[in-house]
Amino acid sequence: QVQLVESGGGLVQAGGSLRLSCAASGSILSVNAMGWYRQTPGKQRELVAFITSGGSTNYADPVKGRFTISRDNAKNTVYLQMNSLKPEDTAVYYCNVGRTLRSGTYSPLSYWGQGTQVTVSS
Repeated sequence: QVQLVESGGGLVQAGGSLRLSCAASGSILSVNAMGWYRQTPGKQRELVAFITSGGSTNYADPVKGRFTISRDNAKNTVYLQMNSLKPEDTAVYYCNVGRTLRSGTYSPLSYWGQGTQVTVSS
């Protein structure tokens, strides 16, 4: 059974930073791509960033240049460093285990954490 536990969310002022962590059970991180998603009420969950098993990264346009995804396979943990936060970044953030397709896109598997709330005040 794969389990993912997110942490690091909270309340921060615009322009501030937060670092989210996602601890995974087992050794899935070494063989899987990992992604961070976010969701606001009434909207679909959207992919924010993902990192491949080889360490390549990809970001959604709204967060490019501000967010950094990384992974520590020895700790079975993936991180999301969020800088220059904006009120529109307010959401529940989820990590996910997935895979990358030949096209280079991310395909989520059915493993999700419980989410961590990020609130950015103006």
